[in-house]
Amino acid sequence: MNKLGIALVGHSFMGAVHSQAWRTVGRVFDLPVRPEMVVLCGRRKEAAQAAADRFGWAESTDDWKSVLLRDDIHVVDICTPGDSHAEIAVHALEAGKHVLCEKPLANSVTEAVSMQEAADRARRNGIQSMVGFNYRRVPALALARSLVASGRIGQVRHVRASYLQDWLVDPDSPLTWRLQAERAGSGALGDLGAHLVDLAHFLLDEEIVSVSGTVETFVAERPLPDDPARTGPVTVDDAALFTARFRDGALGTFEATRYATGRKNGLRIEVNGSAGSLAFDFESMNELHFHDAAEPADTAGFRRILATEPQHPYLEAWYPPGHVLGYEHTFAHELRDFVTAIAERSAPAPDFTAGLRVQRVLDAVQRSAAHHSRWIPVGEAQR
Repeated sequence: MNKLGIALVGHSFMGAVHSQAWRTVGRVFDLPVRPEMVVLCGRRKEAAQAAADRFGWAESTDDWKSVLLRDDIHVVDICTPGDSHAEIAVHALEAGKHVLCEKPLANSVTEAVSMQEAADRARRNGIQSMVGFNYRRVPALALARSLVASGRIGQVRHVRASYLQDWLVDPDSPLTWRLQAERAGSGALGDLGAHLVDLAHFLLDEEIVSVSGTVETFVAERPLPDDPARTGPVTVDDAALFTARFRDGALGTFEATRYATGRKNGLRIEVNGSAGSLAFDFESMNELHFHDAAEPADTAGFRRILATEPQHPYLEAWYPPGHVLGYEHTFAHELRDFVTAIAERSAPAPDFTAGLRVQRVLDAVQRSAAHHSRWIPVGEAQR
């Protein structure tokens, strides 16, 4: 096989971002197989065709099931709301298509288990699947993982992570699908907190084993998009806070909210170890701050690493040092890794098993919040 036919399902925010990445990845990286943007799938024919024309897809359809019958489609890229992830992914895997699915993997542990089991069956036939946790592909964070893995900060003791946005501060913002539990599964917890959980798993290479959490909904009713004079109930959390214990003893604190006035996409994570610390802020995404506790006291402190050198992860294909990258590049990196794994018949990361681990943590936080912040072991009997 010298090419991969791609079908994209969904064409809103994430569909646009993934389209940009599919247009870019083969022009920047030397891939073992060439991806081709064959068909975009949407719910309405006219909207799907307009998106296909704008984003560069060869054709469009309003029937995603039809693309699973096509021999020219090898990859299904799922960018729909969470309530359809399981159905699309399981059908695609059973049809022998490789699957890339946006995060969080599903709306429930039950759905995520069905997806993980389908992925395991498909893998035995050489069919690969991956979850789209794009922040793993920020070069500075990939560098941070390598520093933790090599022991540069010693034994990890603390993780503190926050993901702060403010797009729901206005109580008159409309009731979109992201505010409905039946469509989104959860609110800030799944939308933003899922990224934090996956990053913590990624950086430490170990899992969260128990949590104590609380969630809050600040605005209970919002205007309906098609009839602003009427309102509908908000059925997800607006903010989530939880503490966590990791398998090897580290402690974590996590905060996810869409009500942090003035914060637009403020993802921050810090890892403290016995021999040093690492700190990252996505709003300065090309920088990693590193403290080496072995340095003399008179000069000790955090120092800035500009992660744009050719030896830094993913940078070999981009620009000269100091020419910074942006949000969209993380998705091109994600696709590079996925396409390479397909061609080499190797396991991509994070796979659906990793996605299920994140789903179990989110579920445990919700159950803890429902039981007055009681400590909940991750993976105990599910709701």
